Amino acid sequence: MIIGASLALTVAVGAGGCLAVAVGAGAAGTVAYFSGDLEAEEPYALDVVYAAARKALEDLEVNIIEYKTAKDALAATVTARDAEDKEIKIKLESTTAGTTKISVRVGVFGNETKSRLILQQMRKNLEG
Repeated sequence: MIIGASLALTVAVGAGGCLAVAVGAGAAGTVAYFSGDLEAEEPYALDVVYAAARKALEDLEVNIIEYKTAKDALAATVTARDAEDKEIKIKLESTTAGTTKISVRVGVFGNETKSRLILQQMRKNLEG
């Protein structure tokens, strides 16, 4: 297991990308920041995560762009703009009936700090 993780990290770093992985006790799952995207997986259905994503952006006082926001039974995208006029895109993909993959990107090149704040707010909303 450790060898596989080391190999994956070596490959990711060797590819010229930026990679940060956080796994811990009590964490909902693995979180990785790579090439401007913060990716995570949550043990909730797509509809629940979609509602949490929208509420997170509202809680953070970010303007959701409704005409660029869409959802179906398999995937969803929530698009917004922050006060600096940077586009925020949250992509959701149903991986099982009760699990959703999340990708958060802020701006063209990504912003890890803002992406993590958005994910943190989403998780607060998911927890209740």
